[in-house]
Amino acid sequence: MKQVILAAHFPGVNNHTVWSDPASGSQIDFASFAHLARTAERGRFDFFFLADGQRLREQRGRIHDLDVVGRPDSLTVLSGLAAVTDHLGLAGTVNATFNEPYELARKLATLDHLSGGRAGWNVVTSSDAFTGENFRRGGFLEHSQRYERAEEFVRTVRELWDSWAADDLVADPATATFARREAGRFAHRGTHFDIGGHFTVPRSPQGRPLTIQAGDSEGGRAFAAATADAVFSRHSRLEEGQAFYRDIKSRLAAHGRSPDSLKILPGVTFALGDTDAEAQENADHIRRQQVSPQTAILLLEQLWNRDLSAYDPEGPLPEIDPDVSEDSIIKGRTRMSRDPLKTAAEWRALAESKRLGIRDLIIEVTGRQSFIGSPSRVAEEINEFVQSDASDGFILVPHLTPGGLDDFVDKVVPLLQERGVLRAEYETTTLRGHLGLEGHR
Repeated sequence: MKQVILAAHFPGVNNHTVWSDPASGSQIDFASFAHLARTAERGRFDFFFLADGQRLREQRGRIHDLDVVGRPDSLTVLSGLAAVTDHLGLAGTVNATFNEPYELARKLATLDHLSGGRAGWNVVTSSDAFTGENFRRGGFLEHSQRYERAEEFVRTVRELWDSWAADDLVADPATATFARREAGRFAHRGTHFDIGGHFTVPRSPQGRPLTIQAGDSEGGRAFAAATADAVFSRHSRLEEGQAFYRDIKSRLAAHGRSPDSLKILPGVTFALGDTDAEAQENADHIRRQQVSPQTAILLLEQLWNRDLSAYDPEGPLPEIDPDVSEDSIIKGRTRMSRDPLKTAAEWRALAESKRLGIRDLIIEVTGRQSFIGSPSRVAEEINEFVQSDASDGFILVPHLTPGGLDDFVDKVVPLLQERGVLRAEYETTTLRGHLGLEGHR
């Protein structure tokens, strides 16, 4: 049987995090990050995952309520977590559009050394001029060039990491020979980067940090097949997951890669209870907490692209259609739908058939917990998903910070271990080792 890969996503600034729950803690205190990471390590998870954002999101010209806690730097937080964990992988999102290869390669290689080979990099891109205003070349990148630059960025970073051979890592500098002066020398001449010199960080314990990618467009899938070690997927339902799994795995041979060289990991949520019925009650309660009246209006505005603050969250949908002009009221995130008019028509039909007001409709259409049930049911469904080749594992996104993973580790993890699909103890020391990926020496 396949082993189930598990990662823990720190629930940050998004509408899935429940802020009003009495158990909700800080989004920025190091103690919150440490609690979730230690819980994941206690559950023998493969890695901890931290999202990132380069600018606070805005809606109707104001900072989005969910961003008021700020967005700390991912690599800084992960470096701190390296000191309070021993086995857990440490992966963070870092933008390839608004960074430079040498600087980022150096930071990630340093984290890999500090953690003993547990570092991972989630590669994201952006052509958003709003985000770009925070940088020297704000908004300079055309949308069509996002993945072109990202592909060269990843290739350049790997050239820097590979500029040190495995035997260039010498414990005693007195044993180094004259030939070792060439360690770290690099030269890259490309469309987006023209750099050369010496890379300053020796080969890390796992050779290269893990590379994760999350794009789902055709360009994103092609990019993942060519460069990624893992994909953070949004396909958390069985049939959709199987189709995505087949598509991505089928692309690997063209790049000389085996199916096992890339892991598919959907982001999923969960709701537990002593019985399936109690779990469903908990799930319904969580969804209503996640979609407050204010949040319902904000999410509706993202589709309608209009100021809807005067509408009653418990009332009917607006009679006016969405504004499909290019000028968006949302800054710092993509639009909810590629075809707002079609989506609005579907929402109207659903609201009419089920007699739903705005808030109840938003609860209905913006998702639900991926796994709902007793611990035994959730463990069974997670295992079935993986054994059915719908994924290689999951990135769990709890709804509470920092204790949202506690029940899963205490109640579901032992059942997965009993089935023999999740390790009882760590047998490897690097993140690549945990995932069964060959190290790069």
